[in-house]
Amino acid sequence: MRDLFDKIYKDKGPLGKWAQQAEGYFVFPKLEGPISNRMKFRGKEVITWSINDYLGLANHPEVRKVDAEAAAEYGSAYPMGARMMSGHTDLHERLQDELASFVNKQAAYLLNFGYQGMVSTIDALVSKSDVIVYDVDAHACIIDGVRLHLGQRFTYKHNDLESIEKNLQRATKICEQTGGGILLISEGVFGMRGEQGKLKEIAALKKKYNFRLFVDDAHGFGTLGATGAGAGEEQGVQDEIDVYFATFAKSLASTGAFIAGDKEIMDYLKYNLRSQMFAKSLQMQLVVGALKRLDMLRTMPELKTKLWENVNALQNGLKSRGFDIGTTQSCVTPVYLQGSIPEAMALVKDLRENYGVFCSIVVYPVIPKGLILLRMIPTATHTMEDIEETLEAFSSIRERLENGTYKRLSAAVAASHGE
Repeated sequence: MRDLFDKIYKDKGPLGKWAQQAEGYFVFPKLEGPISNRMKFRGKEVITWSINDYLGLANHPEVRKVDAEAAAEYGSAYPMGARMMSGHTDLHERLQDELASFVNKQAAYLLNFGYQGMVSTIDALVSKSDVIVYDVDAHACIIDGVRLHLGQRFTYKHNDLESIEKNLQRATKICEQTGGGILLISEGVFGMRGEQGKLKEIAALKKKYNFRLFVDDAHGFGTLGATGAGAGEEQGVQDEIDVYFATFAKSLASTGAFIAGDKEIMDYLKYNLRSQMFAKSLQMQLVVGALKRLDMLRTMPELKTKLWENVNALQNGLKSRGFDIGTTQSCVTPVYLQGSIPEAMALVKDLRENYGVFCSIVVYPVIPKGLILLRMIPTATHTMEDIEETLEAFSSIRERLENGTYKRLSAAVAASHGE
C-alpha cells in the first residue's frame, strides 16, 4: 500500500509544477493600495486590469462610509449561527426582496459565497434519476457542483446549439426510463472568453424539450441589460431562466451571492441548501453593504454608462490595432497571442516591469498549447489615459513577441536555472 501523500510529492499538478518559477509573481501576486484603476505591484504603480470591480464600487466613498458604519454597529460576528437556527434577520429578508425585484424574479435567497452556493444549489436541484446538461467551458464551481451528482451528466460543446440539442435528446431518453428531469446549466457570460451564453436560443428549445434552465450570471449581473439585470435581460429571456445566480464579488464589489426564481423554488432551496443550512449566516455588515451597493446600481445608471464607455474604447482600440479579442460580447476583454509558456512569462514580466500594465495571464492547460491569453477587466474607474497607455504597451509587447525577443529572454532564464 502506498502513502496517501506520494502523489503530492511526485506530481504538483498542471499549475503547481510551475510554482518555483511563477509563485508570487505570475500566480498569487500581491497587489497593494486602495482598489482602483492604478495600484502598486512590487513597489511600482501599475494600471490594473485584473480586478472585477466593474462599477468602481469597491473604494467608492459612499460605499466605504456605509461599510464602516455597519462594521461599527454590528461588528464582524453578528448574526451568529446558521439562518435556520439563529442567524436570520429582517435585513437579510429585505436584501433578498430587493435582489429579486432587481432581476425580475418572484423571490431570491442569499448565499454566503458564490462558489459554495453554486455547488450546493446544483446538489439540491437534482436527484439520482435526473440528468444535467452543461457547457464544457463552465466555471469550476459549476463543474464541482456537477461532480456531486449521482446521476448522468453530459457536456455540450461551448455555445454549440447542435451539441446542446443532441445532448438534450440523450437526456430525454434517459429520463423517460428513470422518471427524472433535466437541468441545463449555462453561464450568462463566460469569464475567460467574454462571450454571452446563448440563452435566447436555449430558451427557445424549451418548446421542444422539457428541461429547466439554471444560469450563472456572475459577470452579467450589473453590467448587461437595460437596468443591469444581466444577460437574460440583455437577450430578452429573463423570464425563461428558472434559477438565476449571481455573485456579489464582481459588480457589487463585496462577498456573498444570491439565487432567484419562482417563490416555490426558492422556498424549496431555502430548506435544502446544505451549504447554507449548516453554515454561519452572511455577516450583517456585508448585508448592509450589499443593500447600499444595490441601491447605487438602481439609482446611478451613469456607473454602467461609464463602464461601457471604457469597455468600448479599450476593445475598439485593440481591434483597430489588429489584436485578436475573440468574440467577446461583454466587459471581459481577452487578447489572444501566439507563444509558449516561457515566452508568456517573459512577456508578462516585461509588461508589468517596463510598461506598468498589470493584467491576468492564462496559458495551457486552461487554453490550448501555443496560445497566450491576456485577460483584461475594464471598470468604471479606468480613464482614457489608462486605455491609451495600455494600447501603446500592447503594441510594443506584440512586436517583441513576434521578433523573438521573449523567446531569447525565456531561453536565458531557463539557462540560469540550469534547465
